[in-house]
Amino acid sequence: MAGFRGRSVCRRRPHREGGLPPGRLGQHPTISRRGSRPPLSTTLASRNWPAVSRAFFDTRDESEILRLAMDHVSAVGPYRAEAGYLRVDGHMVPSPQVGPGHASALDRTVRELTGRDVPVTVPGRPRGRALALHGPGGLHGYLVVTSGSRPTEAQHFLLATLVRLTAAALSVAVAHRLQREDALELHRLRRERAAFQQRLISLVVELGYERAVHEALAEVAASGGGEEAITSALHELTGFPVLVEDRFGRLRSWTGPGRPDPYPEPDPARHEEMLQGVARRGGAAVRIKDRLISLVRPRGEVLGVLAVVDPKDDADEYTVFALEQAATSLAVELSHLRHLAEVELRLCRELVEDLLGGTDEASAYARSEAFGHDLHRIQYVVVVQWRNRAADDAFARTVGRAASAVGMPSLVTRRSDHVVLVAEGSPRDHALYETLARETGTPDGTIGVSARCDTPDGIPGHYQEALRALEVRRRSRRRYGTTFFDDLGLYRILGSGNEYQELEAFVREWLGQLVDYDGRHRTELVETLSRYFDCGGNYAETAESLAIHRSTLRYRLQRIREISGHDLTNVENRLNLQVATRVWKIMLGGPG
Repeated sequence: MAGFRGRSVCRRRPHREGGLPPGRLGQHPTISRRGSRPPLSTTLASRNWPAVSRAFFDTRDESEILRLAMDHVSAVGPYRAEAGYLRVDGHMVPSPQVGPGHASALDRTVRELTGRDVPVTVPGRPRGRALALHGPGGLHGYLVVTSGSRPTEAQHFLLATLVRLTAAALSVAVAHRLQREDALELHRLRRERAAFQQRLISLVVELGYERAVHEALAEVAASGGGEEAITSALHELTGFPVLVEDRFGRLRSWTGPGRPDPYPEPDPARHEEMLQGVARRGGAAVRIKDRLISLVRPRGEVLGVLAVVDPKDDADEYTVFALEQAATSLAVELSHLRHLAEVELRLCRELVEDLLGGTDEASAYARSEAFGHDLHRIQYVVVVQWRNRAADDAFARTVGRAASAVGMPSLVTRRSDHVVLVAEGSPRDHALYETLARETGTPDGTIGVSARCDTPDGIPGHYQEALRALEVRRRSRRRYGTTFFDDLGLYRILGSGNEYQELEAFVREWLGQLVDYDGRHRTELVETLSRYFDCGGNYAETAESLAIHRSTLRYRLQRIREISGHDLTNVENRLNLQVATRVWKIMLGGPG
């Protein structure tokens, strides 16, 4: 600090004890008072350094320590504090400045310093100097002061003491700050360690549960337990009731309590919308009302739905994991079963095709036994045709399931527009038709059933009978339903194909004039004649069935004689007219 040296201390005896006159120190405007503590100027003047130390060391704020030093620089001599700098992250950052007008110039100068006390130029101020604030931890900052006159040796000493005191206080504050930061960092690390330990525990539990799920499902797969075993394992793992629905929303299996009885019938449109919504989630389990649902979807094709019933929303991530893993296992199982079903259906189709075309009995018996079908029993050939349903493998499987459901063990194949069954035993009335109407969601279907077949070599002929029954039903007024060949009566001897043209010519010959008259005048003479024959010629029954008076019936019959030219009392005429009305009503689509 050579720039601040002044006269010898011994020549300034009156100022030896204080460095500046007491009056000036007491009137200095920058001296701050803290409580009952004496002003710093007083303590400096009296060399009461313990009090000075307390003033600096009472605070742990580095900026406050620097401000305190700047505020009291003038108390030790003819000095003025121009600026203060603190070292923050390796850079000199200005603290509150006394001379803001020249701060930018000082900033550039101080940032280039390397920790030494050096003279600096402060515009408008004489004798400027940057004083380094060194401590045990290194350089803490700079204090820039100027001197209006040459200071004495004592004043120079006091300033040096103030600088060392400031540096020491900064060292303590920095050490305290670092200690506090270390404590906070330690606390943070301890929190992170606790969180990591908790996460590690959770991972151990999670891995243990996942291992249990994998082991349980692997054991099911190894045992070949199938669908029921998978749902049972999922029920044991989660504690929730578990169900499996097919592609159309019909229940396949239920494991656990609370099964609805009867199980509600699905709404096809809503069920399809639900499947699409779940599929858009990319295979993740989705909550829908009281169920947590996962699709059974091998290779992108939806085969069904696996769900846990959770009305109270208690399912956690472990339940979701078990559900999704079980859905994957079930997808493999159902895919395998479907592949086996496709192979079985193909082999079964080949057998039925051979039976319909004619094959040796020994081969037919052996091959049918492989499918668990007993050809030694009485067989019936059944043909099924459904409106707006292609006769593909899917529909063939549907028909096969429906036949099994109504007690008709069958061999199944498909032709271009219909499905063929070779069934054991006699079909029960219209049970197959009603079951298929429920399965397909529409009653627009036709079924033809042959007469009984005692041996495999008779199956080709009985197939033609079933087709005849199907065709008669399709050409009747009520074209949807089941027709048995044994119930065809007269129509059993009527052929198909081109012979229908002969039937139409026959009807035209005997009823043509009446049909034309009805068409022109909107009358019902043909229907009246048909109903008259159905009632055995009884006037009262015929009039009642037509809801007309007997005199009206007599008038209509008279008109029929006149228009057709046929005598209704003639036995041959009556036979031909009755056959013609039957053919007209049942096979040619007439009303009735």
